[in-house]
Amino acid sequence: MSSEEIEVLVVGAGQAGVAMSEHLTRHGVPHLVVERHRVAERWRSERWDSLVANGPAWHDRFPGLEFSDVDPDGFASKEQVADYLLAYAEKFGAPIRCGVEVTSVRRHVGRAGFRVETSDGTIDARYVVAATGPFQRPVIPALVPEDAGITQIHSSSYRNPQQLPGGAALVVGAGSSGVQIAAEIQRSGRQVYLSVGPHDRPPRRYRGRDFVWWLGVLGKWDASAPPHGAEHVTIAVSGADGGHTVDFRDLAADGIQLVGRTVAYDDGTVRFAPDLARNIANGDASYLSLLDEADAYVEANGLDLPREPAARVLGPAPRCVTDPLLELDLAAAGVTSVVWATGFAVDYGWLHADIFDDRGRPRHQRGVSAEPGVYFLGLPWQSRRGSSFIWGVWHDAKYIADQIMIQRGYHAYDEAASLSPTTLPEMERLR
Repeated sequence: MSSEEIEVLVVGAGQAGVAMSEHLTRHGVPHLVVERHRVAERWRSERWDSLVANGPAWHDRFPGLEFSDVDPDGFASKEQVADYLLAYAEKFGAPIRCGVEVTSVRRHVGRAGFRVETSDGTIDARYVVAATGPFQRPVIPALVPEDAGITQIHSSSYRNPQQLPGGAALVVGAGSSGVQIAAEIQRSGRQVYLSVGPHDRPPRRYRGRDFVWWLGVLGKWDASAPPHGAEHVTIAVSGADGGHTVDFRDLAADGIQLVGRTVAYDDGTVRFAPDLARNIANGDASYLSLLDEADAYVEANGLDLPREPAARVLGPAPRCVTDPLLELDLAAAGVTSVVWATGFAVDYGWLHADIFDDRGRPRHQRGVSAEPGVYFLGLPWQSRRGSSFIWGVWHDAKYIADQIMIQRGYHAYDEAASLSPTTLPEMERLR
């Protein structure tokens, strides 16, 4: 097995790793990006076939490159996003090594830096950036036993309706993934039950502007933390079919049976919380609140944007909301599969440092960990609401690169001081 040294090792070559490499390249910092599969692999092989980006191409991109094959107001397919990230990496010659899995990172004893064990040998690195992002380990609640006779898959393993056995399906989770998957399965001719929890549902477009524009001009992308109590609230928004506002009334009108949160399973019966109406109402409130803020912004700034009164007209609650189903006998309803659109957990089992909480989540300040020399990138709300988006991770990567440059200046000063006091004035310039 080989052994080598590098100043900065970046683990992961998704959007976070590519962005990190660009900024390190700009600073002239020797670095290496290692990726266990291909560049942007999760976009290619861990998403369903028809997935498109949730934001328009003019917005969900890096500053230095536009999508060449997507209309600015269009929504890139998962393959187009992956190809875009690869093209971006090639644009500045990112030093990416694919097919390399990091198995262990430990701090050196008695000297600076880290010993990194990989499937391709050992790497000694002064700094390590964990750019593996938030989508590391699919979360499936321990509710329905594996031997229940029901096909269970996570949304990251779902590809298309033909993958599922014949019969009805229960989709658990009504964020962007759950809503789009449920609608696609329903269109294939199957009955779908959609378990809806707390969520925000912004308008896709309002008064001629996409919701990403509204979040920008209203300063919401820069929010440093989610509102209290909304840390785990999902966002129901879709770029599918050219982009449209998600309205659960429309889903019900199409034949999808809405139910509340999935809370229990017993002898073939799934039970749901009696919270469906409240979750729908709170989602409506978040929707109308954004319209209010948008209208106020238009008036305050004298913008000539067309009024859209129809956007405020919400239809009556469907019967599945006013008379909710609280339990479902899966066999009697013909349900043969459950798709868990229930998110992900982080997995840093390879990073051996006392910098994680009791749930395995990194303790950090804007990506700077308590372990000197270890940084995180690509986490939700890392510095702001936009951190987990392509453009947001680019700005977080710039901050991390700047922090590394500051530390390099301190190390250069220290090394110069140990050689000759006469070099200190010159090294002061690096701070």
